[in-house]
Amino acid sequence: MTISRREFMHLMSLASAAGLLPHSVFAQAKQPSDLYEVPKFGNLSLLHITDTHAQLNPIYFREPNVNIGVGAAYNRAPHLVGQALLKHFDIKPGSLEAHAFSYLNFAQAAEQFGAVGGFAHLKTLIDRLRTARGDGNSLLLDGGDTWQGSGTAYWTRGQDMIGACNRLGVDVMTGHWEFTYQDTEVIKNIGQFKGDFVAQNVKVREEALFDYQFTDFGGFDEDAGLAFKPYSLKDVGGCKVAVIGQAFPYTPIANPSRFIPDWTFGIQDSRLQAIINQLRATEKPDLVVLLSHNGMDVDLKLASRVTGLDVIFGGHTHDGMPAPSLVSNSGGKTLVTNAGSNGKFLGVLDLEVKQGRLRDYRYRLLPVFSNQLPADPEMAQYIKSVRAPYLDKLNEPLATAEDLLYRRGNFNGTFDQVICDALLKVKDAQISLSPGFRWGTTVLPGQTITMENVLDQTCITYPETYRREMTGAAIKAILEDVADNLFNPDPYVQQGGDMVRVGGLDYVCDPSAAIGQRISAMQLDDGTPIDPEKHYVVAGWATVGSQAPDEPIWETVATYLRDSKTVKLTKLNTPKLKNVQGNPGIADYAGKLLS
Repeated sequence: MTISRREFMHLMSLASAAGLLPHSVFAQAKQPSDLYEVPKFGNLSLLHITDTHAQLNPIYFREPNVNIGVGAAYNRAPHLVGQALLKHFDIKPGSLEAHAFSYLNFAQAAEQFGAVGGFAHLKTLIDRLRTARGDGNSLLLDGGDTWQGSGTAYWTRGQDMIGACNRLGVDVMTGHWEFTYQDTEVIKNIGQFKGDFVAQNVKVREEALFDYQFTDFGGFDEDAGLAFKPYSLKDVGGCKVAVIGQAFPYTPIANPSRFIPDWTFGIQDSRLQAIINQLRATEKPDLVVLLSHNGMDVDLKLASRVTGLDVIFGGHTHDGMPAPSLVSNSGGKTLVTNAGSNGKFLGVLDLEVKQGRLRDYRYRLLPVFSNQLPADPEMAQYIKSVRAPYLDKLNEPLATAEDLLYRRGNFNGTFDQVICDALLKVKDAQISLSPGFRWGTTVLPGQTITMENVLDQTCITYPETYRREMTGAAIKAILEDVADNLFNPDPYVQQGGDMVRVGGLDYVCDPSAAIGQRISAMQLDDGTPIDPEKHYVVAGWATVGSQAPDEPIWETVATYLRDSKTVKLTKLNTPKLKNVQGNPGIADYAGKLLS
């Protein structure tokens, strides 16, 4: 493909937003006085949400101060936090954008700028943008992790979110936590979703094919054994757009396979390449898009290996990136985006597509500030009605937060510590373990912690707790396994979560070390070294294998908070870190950095 000098210069200027050249595009994009004044450009628009995690109402969500990149990921998006992120994307410190995209001065800025997200406010923004671009000139894409993450989603088995997505006007989506309901519930939910559910990397196990009932929305090529349509073809702005689905590849590993025993997942980039080649040859689309739930590092690698993709709309790792990354491969270049989480952002990609190829584009990742966008009345009424049966449970006051309670970050969050402390106390354990999930909303200092806040952190379909004995060696093996998931230099073996949270335990972590050698100097809170051969009483939750025997984690945390009345953390069990000095993915670290 040849391009003119004008096109080349424009692409080079846009590449600056991906960190390849001095940054000008994102700064220019912020000029309109109205944050949501996004001028129409080109002939089609793709709008993107991802990882909303069932947050129907506005929330607070603090971005990470620790998102360490190792190997090729060092010093590049998304592994930039705080001032390093602001400098990279030319964002003015103290601005509304600085608050949206970074953790800096979060509590004070949240009081100043207000809550984010909420489907009624998101609906207003989406409708405004779609109207400005004209009927039939836009698609709304949902990257998944939408039907899980709240109390009402748990109690309705995702039905509240399907109704919200249908009213929002989602055209195409893929999934991850959508698969953590029972397989029959998944099929029911997808059947009620009015858009297209696509996933090229989900197959029916060969031994289950004979009895498998392919639905009218799945098995696009039953001979290939695909559980769902691999792609959707749409006419947008007079252009044929192919949207290929990429579900989370490690679903049966990161979540219980017992819920979906007949389906296999995986990255499947060779199958993806074959689908792209077939589409290009037979359907001749003007634009080929991957709607992905891989995680951004995986998408960056995939974009370098797979040819024929114009854009990847990414999710899973909750990275709110103000500008796309431009990735070169043997067939050209691919734009890679990631649109944050919890309904906090809406990605807007305006495209000029002519004569079967992408000529030009403009991208904005818009923070959705609820006090700057009126609530859509119809969506607001729907949200009110779907929540009404559960309000007494959701609104129960449990305690008062004296600290900022958040989750997101590689090693620990203050709300994670509350969960770990609750397990220690209520279960009478020496050590507690809690998953490094990246979803979970933020509570400001002085706010009442309600049952809804606890459910926002814990509401999964396998919430049961346990209390058991483990050897020191077994505990270390768990930490090493999760650390490799997070810091393996090959993105294709990463699963996208954060480090398992711990209570009652301190340790040293070297993210740059080899597999099995990252964790050392494990000790109890009182300084007693962990003996590999000794047994310790450990409490935890969210077992992926067999179901744990005890009460749901939210009951454990609620009991702890009711007894505590106020939450003032005295210690965060954050590990001491080695070989991370100067890494732009870490700032204001609560633990100690070792040489």
